[in-house]
Amino acid sequence: MNRDLLAYAVLALVLAAAPMLGAYPIFVMKVMCYALFACAFNLLLGYTGILSFGHAAFFGLAGYATGQALKVWGLPTELGVLFAVGVSAFAGLIMGGLAIRRSGIYATMITLALAQMLYFFFLQAPFTGGEDGLQSIPRGSLLGGLISLRTDINLYYFVLGLFMVGVLIIWRTVHSPFGQVLQAIRENEPRATSLGYDVNRFKLLAFVLSAALSGLAGSAKSLVFVSATLSDAMWQMSGTVVLMTLIGGVGTLSGPILGAFIVVLLENKVGELGTYLSLVTGVEWFNRMGQSVTIVIGFIFVVCVMAFRRGIVGEFFHFFNKKKASA
Repeated sequence: MNRDLLAYAVLALVLAAAPMLGAYPIFVMKVMCYALFACAFNLLLGYTGILSFGHAAFFGLAGYATGQALKVWGLPTELGVLFAVGVSAFAGLIMGGLAIRRSGIYATMITLALAQMLYFFFLQAPFTGGEDGLQSIPRGSLLGGLISLRTDINLYYFVLGLFMVGVLIIWRTVHSPFGQVLQAIRENEPRATSLGYDVNRFKLLAFVLSAALSGLAGSAKSLVFVSATLSDAMWQMSGTVVLMTLIGGVGTLSGPILGAFIVVLLENKVGELGTYLSLVTGVEWFNRMGQSVTIVIGFIFVVCVMAFRRGIVGEFFHFFNKKKASA
C-alpha cells in the first residue's frame, strides 16, 4: 500500500512538472481525461468482472451536461462539473440496474443497446447541436472568479486535480472492504452469494461509481476542448476505452493510465510519423498508413494480446513476482 501511495505521489509530481519540462498542456490534459476514463472502466471490468460496452454514454453525457450547465444556465465551473458527475451517476444507476439482471455477454449487449439509444437521443435533441455538437463551452473560473480557467496552464492544474482525485477514489475503493467484495464477486460470484453478500447491490454500486468517474473524465474533456461532440458518445469510444484497459493491463491501477497514454500518443503521432517517412523514403504507402490510425492501433492491440496476455503492466508485475518467488 505504501508503494502505491509513493507511485501516486511520483505521478502527481511528474504531471505537475510536465508543462515546465516542455510538454504540450492540451496533449497531457487529453491523456489525463482518457486515463481517468480508462481507470473508471477498469474498476468495473478489472475489479468487478462486468464488461460494459456502453461506457461512452457516461463520457459523452457528462460533456453535454457540462456544456448545458456552463453555457446555457451560466453555472460556476465547479457546479457544472458536479452536475455532470451527478447526471452520469444517475444514468449509471439506470443502466446498471438493467444490466446486472443478466450476466456475461447478455449484460454487455444491454449496456451497448442502452448506450446506442442515448447516442441517437444526442443526435436528435435540440440542445446538443446534433452532428455539429455543443460548441464554445465556456471554461469559466474557480472560487468565484478568483482563478480564470481561460488560460491553458490554469485549466491544466484544475484537470490535474480532477484526475488525481479520481484516481485516489479508485485506489481507495479497490483497497477497501467494498473493493475486496467486488474482487470476490469477480472471482467466484456464487461463493460471494453463499457468504451472505447482496451481489446485485455491490454490482450496482460499482456501476454507479464507475459511471460517475467516467462522467468526471468526460466533463474535464469538454472543458479542455470547449466542446461536446457525438464522437464522445459513439460505440467506438466504448471500444477505445476497452482497448486502453486491455493494452495497459486489466485489474491493475496503473495499466489503464499507460494504455491511455499509448493510444492517445498513437492517435496524435502516427499521422506525423507516416508523413515524415513518406517524405524521407518517397514511399507513398507510409503516408496512407499514417492516415489509418485505427489500423496501426489495431495491429498494436493484436501484438499486445499475443505477447502480453495480462497487458503491459500486468505482464511486468507477473514477471517481477515470478522472479521474486524464485529468488
